[in-house]
Amino acid sequence: MKKKVVGIVVGLVVVAAVAAGGIWYFFGRDNTGSGKDKVYVQSVAEIVGRNNGFISSYNGVVESQETLKVNCDQERKVKDILVSVGDTVEEGTALFTYDTEDATNQIASIKLDIESINNDIESYNSQITELSKEKEALPADQQFEYTTQIQTLQTQIKQAQYDIKGKQAEIEKQQKLINNSTVTSSIAGVVKTIAENGNGGSSDGAQDSFMTILATGDYRVKGSIDEQNVYNLSVGQAVVVRSRVDETMTWTGTISAIDTESKIENNNDIYENEGVEQATKYPFYISLDSTDNLLLGQHLFIEPDYGQTEVMEGLWLDSSYICYEEDGSAYVWAANSRNRLEKRTIEVGKTNDERYVTEILSGLTEEDLIAWPMDGLYEGVATVTSYEEIDYTAPLYQQENDGLDDMDSIEDMGYGTESLEELGTEMGDAMNQDSMDGTEDMGVKE
Repeated sequence: MKKKVVGIVVGLVVVAAVAAGGIWYFFGRDNTGSGKDKVYVQSVAEIVGRNNGFISSYNGVVESQETLKVNCDQERKVKDILVSVGDTVEEGTALFTYDTEDATNQIASIKLDIESINNDIESYNSQITELSKEKEALPADQQFEYTTQIQTLQTQIKQAQYDIKGKQAEIEKQQKLINNSTVTSSIAGVVKTIAENGNGGSSDGAQDSFMTILATGDYRVKGSIDEQNVYNLSVGQAVVVRSRVDETMTWTGTISAIDTESKIENNNDIYENEGVEQATKYPFYISLDSTDNLLLGQHLFIEPDYGQTEVMEGLWLDSSYICYEEDGSAYVWAANSRNRLEKRTIEVGKTNDERYVTEILSGLTEEDLIAWPMDGLYEGVATVTSYEEIDYTAPLYQQENDGLDDMDSIEDMGYGTESLEELGTEMGDAMNQDSMDGTEDMGVKE
């Protein structure tokens, strides 16, 4: 009989141990488990479908390899501007015209001067004719005075003829201005800027190009990078250029230049905050492998090329989600059907170090919910799909406090002293309903 009593006692001890182990398994280990603990999980599909966060991106804009600067003659007045900013022009397109009124008036005035000079020459010739006749009628010793007058008139004629040539040259100059009063583009492109004051130069009076035209066809991308990250890039580095509107549209190229000597004073891609010191930015340039479907002035994202545009067959998971046991087996922290965290054993394949992803061969699907393996995770912790449900004062997120008191851990889970007594009573009742042969199943014999 005493052996039977001992067997019952041993059986109760074993059952209690199993029950305690179950509580420990589902609600925490090393006294770290708590009913307040909750961990955020998200679907594998969402993780593998989002942009890889470890890839840095920079702002960029499509610009022309060639910029035509059209200067304006500051001594001439612009009459009509024939294009606007943003207009597409071809080689030979008229850009603007000069006012030719002054040149036309100048030509008319010069022609009157030439006519007057010609009249003077005609008068000089008439005088020479009369003097020559009078000279011939005189004796040789009296002809000297007439010869001097004739020579003087001949000199005046030569001077008048010389003046006419000068006047004619001035007419040709003014006529050239009239003929060249329309300025045309020497390249095909897009009008980028037109001087504000409409007469060349900038609005503050500084000399500048009257118009700038960006050539079409040969595009490049101009990027900007701040001084803290400028040395993360290098000339010759491969990059991926991505559309801001449609991230599936990409182009490839290489960094052709990084200009650390020039600062970008204004960056339209950044909203400046008053009183906040902004990092200095420098321009860098991308030579593109293809410019198909790119638009001049289009804004883009620039990423170092880690092969992210390559299509990878199968399921590839961010490697930071994968944990390994001492024996080398892999697992992830996954939510089970009861919304509790469990170690999910998986089979892994290749690893892409550049993209920091690992191939999942089995054990995980895109529909599964997994957690990032933060320190202190344990099997049985509640899983949630919203960060708002997480209490960051819970023990899981306060691990520097070295866990909870034993009784506090149980009570936080809703198992107080009375609950433990009820649990012991239920165990005893179950044991009493079993025959003594049941203790043999536990390894206890009479």
